[in-house]
Amino acid sequence: MENITTEYPDILEILKMAREMGASDLHLSAGHPPAARLQGVLSPMNLPPLTPEITRELSLSMLTETQRAKLESDLDLDFAVEIESSGRLRGNIHFNRGVVEAAFRFIEPMVPSLDKLGHHPTVSQLCNAGEGLILITGATGSGKSTTLGSMLEHINQHRTGVIVLLEDPMEFVFPPGLGLIKQREVGSDTKSFASGLRHALRQDPDVIAVTELRDHESIEIALQAAETGHLVIATFHASDPPKAIDRILEMFGGEMLPQIRAQLANSLRAIISQRLLPSPDGKSRALASEILVNNPAVSSCIRSGRMEHLVGMMEIGGRDGMSTLDSCLIELVEQNKITPDEALGHARDPERVRQARPKKKGIFG
Repeated sequence: MENITTEYPDILEILKMAREMGASDLHLSAGHPPAARLQGVLSPMNLPPLTPEITRELSLSMLTETQRAKLESDLDLDFAVEIESSGRLRGNIHFNRGVVEAAFRFIEPMVPSLDKLGHHPTVSQLCNAGEGLILITGATGSGKSTTLGSMLEHINQHRTGVIVLLEDPMEFVFPPGLGLIKQREVGSDTKSFASGLRHALRQDPDVIAVTELRDHESIEIALQAAETGHLVIATFHASDPPKAIDRILEMFGGEMLPQIRAQLANSLRAIISQRLLPSPDGKSRALASEILVNNPAVSSCIRSGRMEHLVGMMEIGGRDGMSTLDSCLIELVEQNKITPDEALGHARDPERVRQARPKKKGIFG
């Protein structure tokens, strides 16, 4: 049969074009030209709109026969691949109104340092923890997986020990360090995150990392691991630390709630919440973050369910390494990394941010 993409660039060419544009993501959707995400903004590429047939062929051309069979069975497929012309990338093939479409995320060839990402010094200090649960939260595309990879790279370069990393799919390739990293991909190396977590406890780990805690079973095992002397670092979908704790507690029924509250109060080490905001010139993005560190006061709030006090705890918890989103936004404006309007648009308390007294007078008008 004649290749229907004869008059259209193949997937390798499109990926290379997007990579050269500086895109973080590439989307293939029928009825639209391929779209590249540049500094958080989706922009159509200079190519004709995709037909359903071309979208399908371009998407499936990335897959092995085994992966195609899995896609037909599950209707969704996550995978990672290394391409000489484009580097390493993460892909998702899915159906949209019966049409096969795709989304790709480009992965940096080297794991960036925490300093380069713009993290607070507290984050590198947390990497020294011997046990407890550290959650990295934020929306899709906020850089959670990159922060997780950077923390593991920091640990691997500064500490000996075994790190068991559960991924879906495998993203970063870590260089040799002082430790031993076991990268286990869900679907090929272990059946599920919950299964991988359960078996990781028998693999003599010092650190267990999970690219996403998705269900109550995984969370329950992660809490048990953190309580029994392991450092557990995981990403979790929530917009800020208080909402992360609320969402975890909501996943468990009434009878288990007191137990989970107690486990979380005992084992939580910290929650790092983050988002990526555009720079004033639109050519880069800045990391805005917020950090909740568990101390006796925070632990008491978790036990008693007084989540409304956690923001106040972060505001006065600088000595323990805590910081709020609003204080970070003010600092980013002072450094000219984001605009005042951007800061006010993302602030928890816009009026408080507006009335703050930054070092540069008149910065908020």
